[in-house]
Amino acid sequence: MLGGGCELAMMCDIILAAPTANFGQPEINLGVIPGAGGSQRLTKALGKSLSMELVLTGRNLSADEAEKHGLVSRVVREGDVVEEAVKVGAQIGKKGQVAVQAAKEAVNASFELSLHEGLRFERRIFQALFATKDQKEGMNAFAEKRKAQFSNE
Repeated sequence: MLGGGCELAMMCDIILAAPTANFGQPEINLGVIPGAGGSQRLTKALGKSLSMELVLTGRNLSADEAEKHGLVSRVVREGDVVEEAVKVGAQIGKKGQVAVQAAKEAVNASFELSLHEGLRFERRIFQALFATKDQKEGMNAFAEKRKAQFSNE
């Protein structure tokens, strides 16, 4: 995942990688910089110093380095990336989708809000979920020691 491919990957909510994958923004070698959000998303994921090194030198990160620094969620066996991604998607698909959407909004907001604002935002979303059928089903299922049957309402 180099250049635009890395930028596309960083737009994803979850990144799984094969052990042989490499990640980087080599655009400097072409006399340009990342043009689709790479410098911004890379810095939010890795911090200024490492991002600066990668963007200014064109150096790539191995899959293990990318996992260590938080760019990828995890490294899976060669050839198993798609299968693992489908499993993760299926696991998320079994959750209450109202809460899934709320969780995505809360995590994404953390990149743009101060901690204080983010905590307020999270609290508002958390409280709003108590008006959903899925919250009632989830809490009842937990209390009754059974699997929740979410209706996505």
